Amino acid sequence: MKAHDGIYLDGAWRPAAGQDVIEVVNPADEQVIGRVPAAGPEDVDAAVRAARAALPGWAATAPAERAARLSALRDVLAARKDEIAETVTAELGSPLPFSQAVHAAVPIAVAGSYAELAATHSFEEKVGNSTVYQEPVGVVGAITPWNYPLHQIVAKAAPALAAGCTVVLKPAEDTPLVAQLFAEAVHEAGVPAGVLNLVTGLGPVAGQALAGHPGVDLVSFTGSTAVGKRIAATAGAAIKKVALELGGKSANVILPGADLARAVNVGVANVMSNSGQTCSAWTRMLVHRDRYDEAVELAATAAAKYGDRIGPLVNAKQQARVRGYIDKGVAEGARLVTGGTESPHERGWFVSPTVFADVTPEMTIAQEEIFGPVLSVLRYEDEEDALRIANGTVYGLAGAVWAGEEAEAVAFARRMDTGQVDINGGRFNPLAPFGGYKQSGVGRELGAHGLTEYLQTKSLQF
Repeated sequence: MKAHDGIYLDGAWRPAAGQDVIEVVNPADEQVIGRVPAAGPEDVDAAVRAARAALPGWAATAPAERAARLSALRDVLAARKDEIAETVTAELGSPLPFSQAVHAAVPIAVAGSYAELAATHSFEEKVGNSTVYQEPVGVVGAITPWNYPLHQIVAKAAPALAAGCTVVLKPAEDTPLVAQLFAEAVHEAGVPAGVLNLVTGLGPVAGQALAGHPGVDLVSFTGSTAVGKRIAATAGAAIKKVALELGGKSANVILPGADLARAVNVGVANVMSNSGQTCSAWTRMLVHRDRYDEAVELAATAAAKYGDRIGPLVNAKQQARVRGYIDKGVAEGARLVTGGTESPHERGWFVSPTVFADVTPEMTIAQEEIFGPVLSVLRYEDEEDALRIANGTVYGLAGAVWAGEEAEAVAFARRMDTGQVDINGGRFNPLAPFGGYKQSGVGRELGAHGLTEYLQTKSLQF
Protein backbone atom coordinates (compact mmCIF):
# COMPACT_ATOMS: atom_id res chain seq x y z
CA MET A 1 0.00 0.00 0.00
CA LYS A 2 1.04 3.62 -0.48
CA ALA A 3 1.78 5.40 2.77
CA HIS A 4 -0.46 8.30 3.79
CA ASP A 5 1.40 11.53 4.48
CA GLY A 6 -1.06 12.57 7.18
CA ILE A 7 -2.72 11.34 10.36
CA TYR A 8 -6.25 9.93 10.51
CA LEU A 9 -8.16 12.46 12.58
CA ASP A 10 -11.91 12.83 13.04
CA GLY A 11 -12.73 10.67 10.02
CA ALA A 12 -10.26 12.16 7.52
CA TRP A 13 -6.58 12.14 6.63
CA ARG A 14 -5.09 15.46 7.72
CA PRO A 15 -1.56 16.93 7.72
CA ALA A 16 0.41 16.58 10.93
CA ALA A 17 1.36 19.74 12.76
CA GLY A 18 5.08 19.33 12.10
CA GLN A 19 7.21 18.34 9.13
CA ASP A 20 9.12 15.47 10.74
CA VAL A 21 8.71 12.06 9.13
CA ILE A 22 9.49 8.44 9.98
CA GLU A 23 11.11 6.29 7.32
CA VAL A 24 9.69 2.77 7.11
CA VAL A 25 12.41 0.25 6.22
CA ASN A 26 12.09 -3.30 4.94
CA PRO A 27 14.25 -5.30 7.38
CA ALA A 28 14.96 -8.00 4.81
CA ASP A 29 16.82 -5.71 2.39
CA GLU A 30 17.21 -2.47 4.41
CA GLN A 31 15.40 -0.40 1.76
CA VAL A 32 13.05 2.48 2.58
CA ILE A 33 9.52 1.53 1.54
CA GLY A 34 7.54 4.50 2.85
CA ARG A 35 7.41 7.61 5.00
CA VAL A 36 4.78 8.59 7.55
CA PRO A 37 4.36 11.64 9.77
CA ALA A 38 6.17 11.77 13.09
CA ALA A 39 3.26 13.20 15.05
CA GLY A 40 3.94 15.33 18.09
CA PRO A 41 2.02 16.37 21.21
CA GLU A 42 -0.10 18.86 19.25
CA ASP A 43 -1.33 16.07 16.96
CA VAL A 44 -2.01 13.79 19.91
CA ASP A 45 -4.02 16.54 21.57
CA ALA A 46 -6.11 17.04 18.43
CA ALA A 47 -6.75 13.29 18.20
CA VAL A 48 -7.79 13.05 21.84
CA ARG A 49 -10.13 16.00 21.44
CA ALA A 50 -11.71 14.33 18.41
CA ALA A 51 -12.15 11.09 20.35
CA ARG A 52 -13.59 13.00 23.30
CA ALA A 53 -16.11 14.77 21.09
CA ALA A 54 -17.20 11.48 19.47
CA LEU A 55 -17.52 9.61 22.77
CA PRO A 56 -21.08 10.55 23.85
CA GLY A 57 -22.60 9.56 20.53
CA TRP A 58 -20.71 6.29 20.18
CA ALA A 59 -21.24 5.30 23.83
CA ALA A 60 -24.99 5.84 23.36
CA THR A 61 -25.09 3.72 20.20
CA ALA A 62 -26.98 0.46 20.63
CA PRO A 63 -24.74 -2.59 21.03
CA ALA A 64 -26.34 -4.08 17.91
CA GLU A 65 -25.16 -1.12 15.83
CA ARG A 66 -21.65 -1.35 17.27
CA ALA A 67 -21.73 -5.05 16.38
CA ALA A 68 -22.76 -4.18 12.83
CA ARG A 69 -19.84 -1.78 12.41
CA LEU A 70 -17.43 -4.40 13.75
CA SER A 71 -18.89 -7.01 11.39
CA ALA A 72 -18.34 -4.61 8.52
CA LEU A 73 -14.78 -4.01 9.72
CA ARG A 74 -14.13 -7.74 9.79
CA ASP A 75 -15.45 -8.03 6.24
CA VAL A 76 -13.26 -5.19 4.98
CA LEU A 77 -10.19 -6.71 6.60
CA ALA A 78 -11.05 -10.10 5.09
CA ALA A 79 -11.42 -8.56 1.64
CA ARG A 80 -7.98 -6.96 2.01
CA LYS A 81 -6.25 -9.94 3.64
CA ASP A 82 -3.70 -10.31 0.83
CA GLU A 83 -2.78 -6.63 1.05
CA ILE A 84 -2.48 -6.95 4.83
CA ALA A 85 -0.10 -9.89 4.52
CA GLU A 86 2.02 -8.19 1.88
CA THR A 87 2.21 -5.00 3.94
CA VAL A 88 3.32 -6.82 7.10
CA THR A 89 5.89 -8.80 5.11
CA ALA A 90 7.29 -5.56 3.68
CA GLU A 91 7.60 -3.62 6.93
CA LEU A 92 8.24 -6.45 9.44
CA GLY A 93 10.10 -8.94 7.22
CA SER A 94 7.82 -11.84 8.10
CA PRO A 95 7.78 -14.58 5.43
CA LEU A 96 4.62 -14.21 3.35
CA PRO A 97 3.06 -17.58 4.32
CA PHE A 98 3.34 -16.67 8.01
CA SER A 99 1.94 -13.21 7.32
CA GLN A 100 -1.03 -14.78 5.55
CA ALA A 101 -1.68 -17.44 8.19
CA VAL A 102 -1.08 -15.33 11.30
CA HIS A 103 -0.62 -11.61 10.73
CA ALA A 104 -3.67 -11.36 8.46
CA ALA A 105 -5.93 -14.24 9.49
CA VAL A 106 -5.82 -13.89 13.28
CA PRO A 107 -6.89 -10.20 13.42
CA ILE A 108 -9.80 -10.97 11.11
CA ALA A 109 -10.93 -13.72 13.47
CA VAL A 110 -10.54 -11.48 16.51
CA ALA A 111 -12.53 -8.67 14.88
CA GLY A 112 -15.28 -11.17 14.15
CA SER A 113 -15.28 -12.41 17.73
CA TYR A 114 -15.90 -8.89 19.03
CA ALA A 115 -18.67 -8.31 16.54
CA GLU A 116 -20.39 -11.32 18.11
CA LEU A 117 -19.62 -10.23 21.66
CA ALA A 118 -20.94 -6.72 21.08
CA ALA A 119 -24.23 -8.27 20.03
CA THR A 120 -24.49 -10.90 22.78
CA HIS A 121 -22.76 -9.44 25.86
CA SER A 122 -25.07 -8.42 28.69
CA PHE A 123 -24.21 -4.86 29.67
CA GLU A 124 -26.56 -4.92 32.67
CA GLU A 125 -27.69 -7.38 35.32
CA LYS A 126 -29.90 -7.57 38.36
CA VAL A 127 -28.18 -8.21 41.69
CA GLY A 128 -30.69 -8.29 44.51
CA ASN A 129 -32.30 -4.86 44.72
CA SER A 130 -29.67 -3.35 42.40
CA THR A 131 -29.23 -2.99 38.67
CA VAL A 132 -25.58 -3.16 37.68
CA TYR A 133 -24.53 -1.50 34.43
CA GLN A 134 -21.32 -1.93 32.47
CA GLU A 135 -20.46 1.33 30.73
CA PRO A 136 -17.60 2.35 28.44
CA VAL A 137 -14.55 3.57 30.31
CA GLY A 138 -14.15 6.49 27.89
CA VAL A 139 -11.31 7.52 25.58
CA VAL A 140 -8.70 4.81 25.10
CA GLY A 141 -5.07 5.51 24.26
CA ALA A 142 -3.88 2.37 22.45
CA ILE A 143 -0.10 2.02 22.05
CA THR A 144 0.78 -1.05 20.01
CA PRO A 145 4.02 -2.94 19.20
CA TRP A 146 5.66 -3.93 15.93
CA ASN A 147 5.92 -7.70 16.35
CA TYR A 148 2.26 -8.52 15.64
CA PRO A 149 1.26 -5.11 14.34
CA LEU A 150 -2.31 -5.65 13.13
CA HIS A 151 -3.23 -8.31 15.68
CA GLN A 152 -2.32 -6.04 18.57
CA ILE A 153 -4.24 -3.13 17.04
CA VAL A 154 -7.37 -5.24 16.61
CA ALA A 155 -6.98 -6.83 20.06
CA LYS A 156 -7.26 -3.33 21.56
CA ALA A 157 -9.44 -1.37 19.14
CA ALA A 158 -12.11 -4.04 18.56
CA PRO A 159 -13.08 -4.57 22.23
CA ALA A 160 -12.82 -0.83 22.88
CA LEU A 161 -15.27 -0.11 20.06
CA ALA A 162 -17.52 -2.98 21.15
CA ALA A 163 -17.63 -1.49 24.65
CA GLY A 164 -18.61 1.94 23.34
CA CYS A 165 -15.22 3.59 23.85
CA THR A 166 -13.45 5.84 21.37
CA VAL A 167 -9.79 5.30 20.51
CA VAL A 168 -6.58 7.14 19.73
CA LEU A 169 -4.14 4.65 18.24
CA LYS A 170 -0.37 5.13 18.30
CA PRO A 171 1.25 2.22 16.44
CA ALA A 172 4.90 1.23 16.59
CA GLU A 173 7.10 3.39 14.40
CA ASP A 174 8.63 0.35 12.67
CA THR A 175 5.28 -0.92 11.35
CA PRO A 176 2.92 2.01 10.75
CA LEU A 177 1.75 1.04 7.27
CA VAL A 178 -0.58 -1.75 8.33
CA ALA A 179 -1.95 0.64 10.98
CA GLN A 180 -2.83 3.08 8.21
CA LEU A 181 -4.49 0.21 6.34
CA PHE A 182 -6.52 -0.51 9.48
CA ALA A 183 -7.66 3.12 9.66
CA GLU A 184 -8.75 2.87 6.03
CA ALA A 185 -10.73 -0.26 6.89
CA VAL A 186 -12.39 1.47 9.86
CA HIS A 187 -13.42 4.31 7.57
CA GLU A 188 -14.75 1.94 4.91
CA ALA A 189 -16.70 0.01 7.56
CA GLY A 190 -18.70 3.12 8.39
CA VAL A 191 -17.40 3.72 11.89
CA PRO A 192 -18.37 7.32 12.73
CA ALA A 193 -15.79 10.10 12.55
CA GLY A 194 -13.68 10.52 15.68
CA VAL A 195 -14.38 7.06 17.07
CA LEU A 196 -10.97 5.80 15.84
CA ASN A 197 -8.07 8.21 15.34
CA LEU A 198 -4.54 7.32 14.24
CA VAL A 199 -1.34 9.19 15.06
CA THR A 200 1.94 7.78 13.78
CA GLY A 201 4.93 8.88 15.80
CA LEU A 202 7.81 8.00 18.08
CA GLY A 203 7.17 6.35 21.41
CA PRO A 204 9.01 8.86 23.60
CA VAL A 205 7.15 11.73 21.90
CA ALA A 206 3.69 10.72 20.67
CA GLY A 207 3.38 7.68 22.93
CA GLN A 208 4.35 9.59 26.05
CA ALA A 209 2.02 12.44 25.14
CA LEU A 210 -0.85 10.00 24.69
CA ALA A 211 -0.20 8.13 27.93
CA GLY A 212 -0.10 11.36 29.92
CA HIS A 213 -2.94 13.21 28.20
CA PRO A 214 -5.64 14.26 30.69
CA GLY A 215 -8.34 13.48 28.12
CA VAL A 216 -7.42 9.78 28.00
CA ASP A 217 -9.28 7.54 30.43
CA LEU A 218 -7.47 4.24 29.81
CA VAL A 219 -4.05 3.44 28.37
CA SER A 220 -3.67 0.03 26.75
CA PHE A 221 -0.04 -0.77 25.98
CA THR A 222 1.78 -3.80 24.63
CA GLY A 223 5.56 -3.79 24.66
CA SER A 224 8.55 -4.14 26.93
CA THR A 225 8.27 -4.27 30.70
CA ALA A 226 10.63 -1.30 31.02
CA VAL A 227 8.40 0.94 28.90
CA GLY A 228 5.29 -0.48 30.57
CA LYS A 229 6.58 0.65 33.95
CA ARG A 230 7.03 4.20 32.65
CA ILE A 231 3.55 4.25 31.15
CA ALA A 232 2.05 2.89 34.36
CA ALA A 233 3.83 5.60 36.36
CA THR A 234 2.59 8.31 34.00
CA ALA A 235 -0.98 7.01 34.07
CA GLY A 236 -0.85 6.43 37.81
CA ALA A 237 -0.22 10.10 38.47
CA ALA A 238 -3.76 10.74 37.21
CA ILE A 239 -5.23 7.51 38.68
CA LYS A 240 -5.83 6.43 35.09
CA LYS A 241 -6.71 2.86 34.26
CA VAL A 242 -4.06 0.84 32.43
CA ALA A 243 -3.96 -2.47 30.61
CA LEU A 244 -0.41 -3.71 30.11
CA GLU A 245 0.73 -6.74 28.12
CA LEU A 246 4.48 -6.85 28.65
CA GLY A 247 7.46 -9.17 28.40
CA GLY A 248 7.81 -12.88 28.92
CA LYS A 249 10.30 -15.67 29.51
CA SER A 250 7.95 -18.59 29.17
CA ALA A 251 8.83 -22.14 30.20
CA ASN A 252 8.16 -25.20 28.05
CA VAL A 253 8.12 -27.97 30.67
CA ILE A 254 8.54 -31.52 29.35
CA LEU A 255 7.68 -33.98 32.11
CA PRO A 256 8.87 -37.60 32.14
CA GLY A 257 6.52 -39.74 30.08
CA ALA A 258 5.77 -37.02 27.55
CA ASP A 259 6.25 -37.54 23.82
CA LEU A 260 9.72 -36.00 23.81
CA ALA A 261 10.17 -35.67 20.05
CA ARG A 262 6.83 -33.91 19.60
CA ALA A 263 7.32 -31.67 22.61
CA VAL A 264 10.76 -30.58 21.41
CA ASN A 265 9.76 -30.05 17.79
CA VAL A 266 6.68 -28.04 18.69
CA GLY A 267 8.68 -26.10 21.25
CA VAL A 268 11.37 -25.16 18.75
CA ALA A 269 8.73 -24.11 16.21
CA ASN A 270 7.14 -21.92 18.86
CA VAL A 271 10.41 -20.12 19.55
CA MET A 272 11.30 -19.63 15.89
CA SER A 273 7.87 -18.32 14.85
CA ASN A 274 7.98 -14.66 13.85
CA SER A 275 11.79 -14.86 14.11
CA GLY A 276 11.48 -15.25 17.87
CA GLN A 277 9.80 -11.86 18.17
CA THR A 278 6.92 -13.13 20.28
CA CYS A 279 6.40 -12.12 23.91
CA SER A 280 4.77 -15.46 24.74
CA ALA A 281 7.46 -17.63 23.10
CA TRP A 282 8.55 -20.69 25.10
CA THR A 283 12.20 -19.63 25.19
CA ARG A 284 13.12 -21.90 28.14
CA MET A 285 12.82 -25.63 27.48
CA LEU A 286 12.92 -27.66 30.72
CA VAL A 287 13.84 -31.34 30.36
CA HIS A 288 14.43 -34.06 32.96
CA ARG A 289 18.09 -34.95 33.37
CA ASP A 290 17.55 -38.55 32.12
CA ARG A 291 16.51 -37.38 28.65
CA TYR A 292 18.35 -34.06 28.54
CA ASP A 293 21.03 -34.99 25.99
CA GLU A 294 18.43 -36.51 23.68
CA ALA A 295 16.32 -33.35 23.89
CA VAL A 296 19.28 -31.10 23.10
CA GLU A 297 20.09 -33.14 20.01
CA LEU A 298 16.47 -33.05 18.87
CA ALA A 299 16.29 -29.29 19.43
CA ALA A 300 19.47 -28.63 17.47
CA THR A 301 18.23 -30.70 14.54
CA ALA A 302 14.86 -28.98 14.56
CA ALA A 303 16.33 -25.49 14.82
CA ALA A 304 18.73 -26.06 11.93
CA LYS A 305 15.74 -26.64 9.63
CA TYR A 306 14.63 -23.04 10.21
CA GLY A 307 17.83 -21.52 8.85
CA ASP A 308 16.27 -20.28 5.61
CA ARG A 309 12.64 -20.29 6.78
CA ILE A 310 12.56 -17.40 9.24
CA GLY A 311 12.63 -13.72 8.46
CA PRO A 312 14.88 -10.97 9.77
CA LEU A 313 14.57 -9.10 13.02
CA VAL A 314 12.71 -5.83 12.79
CA ASN A 315 15.70 -3.45 12.78
CA ALA A 316 19.43 -3.17 13.28
CA LYS A 317 19.03 -2.30 16.96
CA GLN A 318 17.08 -5.49 17.60
CA GLN A 319 19.64 -7.54 15.69
CA ALA A 320 22.45 -6.09 17.82
CA ARG A 321 20.44 -6.74 20.99
CA VAL A 322 19.92 -10.41 20.17
CA ARG A 323 23.55 -10.88 19.17
CA GLY A 324 24.55 -9.33 22.48
CA TYR A 325 22.51 -11.91 24.37
CA ILE A 326 24.08 -14.73 22.38
CA ASP A 327 27.55 -13.43 23.25
CA LYS A 328 26.53 -13.14 26.90
CA GLY A 329 25.25 -16.72 26.92
CA VAL A 330 28.63 -17.98 25.70
CA ALA A 331 30.49 -15.76 28.14
CA GLU A 332 28.45 -17.06 31.09
CA GLY A 333 29.22 -20.69 30.25
CA ALA A 334 26.25 -21.90 28.22
CA ARG A 335 27.07 -24.29 25.36
CA LEU A 336 26.22 -23.01 21.90
CA VAL A 337 24.77 -26.01 20.10
CA THR A 338 23.69 -24.39 16.86
CA GLY A 339 23.39 -20.88 15.45
CA GLY A 340 25.26 -17.91 16.83
CA THR A 341 25.88 -14.29 15.93
CA GLU A 342 26.81 -14.72 12.28
CA SER A 343 24.13 -13.54 9.87
CA PRO A 344 23.03 -16.11 7.27
CA HIS A 345 22.50 -13.36 4.67
CA GLU A 346 24.57 -10.49 3.29
CA ARG A 347 21.76 -7.96 3.66
CA GLY A 348 18.98 -7.64 6.16
CA TRP A 349 18.85 -7.89 9.93
CA PHE A 350 18.89 -11.66 10.27
CA VAL A 351 20.02 -13.85 13.16
CA SER A 352 20.47 -17.61 12.76
CA PRO A 353 18.22 -19.96 14.77
CA THR A 354 20.18 -20.54 17.96
CA VAL A 355 20.06 -23.24 20.64
CA PHE A 356 21.94 -23.16 23.94
CA ALA A 357 22.50 -26.18 26.18
CA ASP A 358 23.92 -26.42 29.70
CA VAL A 359 21.96 -23.32 30.64
CA THR A 360 21.47 -22.75 34.35
CA PRO A 361 18.51 -20.84 35.79
CA GLU A 362 20.53 -17.84 36.95
CA MET A 363 22.14 -17.15 33.57
CA THR A 364 21.11 -13.96 31.80
CA ILE A 365 19.73 -15.85 28.79
CA ALA A 366 17.46 -17.81 31.16
CA GLN A 367 16.20 -14.71 32.97
CA GLU A 368 15.83 -11.89 30.45
CA GLU A 369 13.63 -11.59 27.38
CA ILE A 370 15.80 -11.84 24.26
CA PHE A 371 13.10 -11.40 21.59
CA GLY A 372 14.91 -13.34 18.92
CA PRO A 373 15.26 -16.92 17.65
CA VAL A 374 17.17 -18.13 20.71
CA LEU A 375 16.24 -21.20 22.78
CA SER A 376 17.74 -22.14 26.14
CA VAL A 377 17.51 -25.80 27.20
CA LEU A 378 17.66 -26.36 30.96
CA ARG A 379 17.78 -29.65 32.91
CA TYR A 380 15.82 -30.37 36.06
CA GLU A 381 16.10 -33.08 38.72
CA ASP A 382 12.47 -33.71 39.64
CA GLU A 383 9.06 -32.09 39.32
CA GLU A 384 9.58 -29.68 42.21
CA ASP A 385 12.84 -28.55 40.68
CA ALA A 386 11.11 -28.03 37.35
CA LEU A 387 8.43 -25.91 39.03
CA ARG A 388 11.05 -23.83 40.84
CA ILE A 389 12.85 -23.13 37.56
CA ALA A 390 9.64 -22.44 35.62
CA ASN A 391 8.49 -19.89 38.22
CA GLY A 392 11.96 -18.47 38.77
CA THR A 393 11.78 -15.30 36.67
CA VAL A 394 10.07 -11.92 37.05
CA TYR A 395 7.78 -12.85 34.16
CA GLY A 396 4.61 -14.91 33.92
CA LEU A 397 3.00 -14.52 30.51
CA ALA A 398 2.67 -17.98 28.95
CA GLY A 399 4.09 -21.49 28.94
CA ALA A 400 3.57 -25.11 28.02
CA VAL A 401 3.45 -28.45 29.80
CA TRP A 402 3.84 -31.88 28.21
CA ALA A 403 3.09 -35.14 30.02
CA GLY A 404 2.02 -38.69 29.27
CA GLU A 405 -1.29 -38.06 31.02
CA GLU A 406 -3.26 -34.86 30.52
CA ALA A 407 -4.23 -34.73 34.19
CA GLU A 408 -0.56 -34.70 35.16
CA ALA A 409 0.12 -31.78 32.83
CA VAL A 410 -2.90 -29.87 34.14
CA ALA A 411 -1.85 -30.38 37.75
CA PHE A 412 1.60 -28.98 37.00
CA ALA A 413 0.22 -26.07 34.94
CA ARG A 414 -2.08 -25.04 37.79
CA ARG A 415 1.02 -24.45 39.92
CA MET A 416 2.78 -22.27 37.36
CA ASP A 417 2.80 -18.51 37.95
CA THR A 418 1.74 -17.60 34.44
CA GLY A 419 -1.34 -16.38 32.63
CA GLN A 420 -1.71 -18.92 29.84
CA VAL A 421 -0.43 -22.49 29.49
CA ASP A 422 -0.73 -24.86 26.53
CA ILE A 423 -1.30 -28.50 27.51
CA ASN A 424 0.29 -31.14 25.26
CA GLY A 425 0.28 -28.79 22.28
CA GLY A 426 -3.10 -27.14 22.85
CA ARG A 427 -4.27 -24.92 19.99
CA PHE A 428 -4.43 -21.11 20.08
CA ASN A 429 -7.88 -19.91 21.12
CA PRO A 430 -8.76 -16.31 20.17
CA LEU A 431 -11.59 -16.31 22.72
CA ALA A 432 -9.42 -17.26 25.70
CA PRO A 433 -8.04 -14.47 27.92
CA PHE A 434 -4.40 -13.60 27.30
CA GLY A 435 -2.23 -11.70 29.75
CA GLY A 436 0.39 -12.05 32.41
CA TYR A 437 1.24 -12.55 36.04
CA LYS A 438 4.00 -10.62 37.81
CA GLN A 439 5.96 -8.23 35.56
CA SER A 440 4.31 -9.58 32.41
CA GLY A 441 1.53 -7.08 32.92
CA VAL A 442 -1.95 -6.39 34.21
CA GLY A 443 -5.28 -6.98 32.52
CA ARG A 444 -6.34 -9.40 29.81
CA GLU A 445 -6.89 -9.31 26.06
CA LEU A 446 -9.17 -11.36 23.78
CA GLY A 447 -12.64 -12.73 24.32
CA ALA A 448 -15.08 -11.58 26.96
CA HIS A 449 -12.28 -10.88 29.44
CA GLY A 450 -10.72 -8.51 26.93
CA LEU A 451 -14.03 -6.68 26.51
CA THR A 452 -14.41 -6.05 30.24
CA GLU A 453 -11.07 -4.19 30.32
CA TYR A 454 -12.83 -1.36 28.48
CA LEU A 455 -15.91 -1.25 30.72
CA GLN A 456 -16.54 0.30 34.12
CA THR A 457 -19.27 -0.67 36.55
CA LYS A 458 -22.15 1.36 37.96
CA SER A 459 -24.86 0.08 40.33
CA LEU A 460 -28.29 1.56 41.01
CA GLN A 461 -30.12 0.53 44.18
CA PHE A 462 -33.95 0.38 44.24
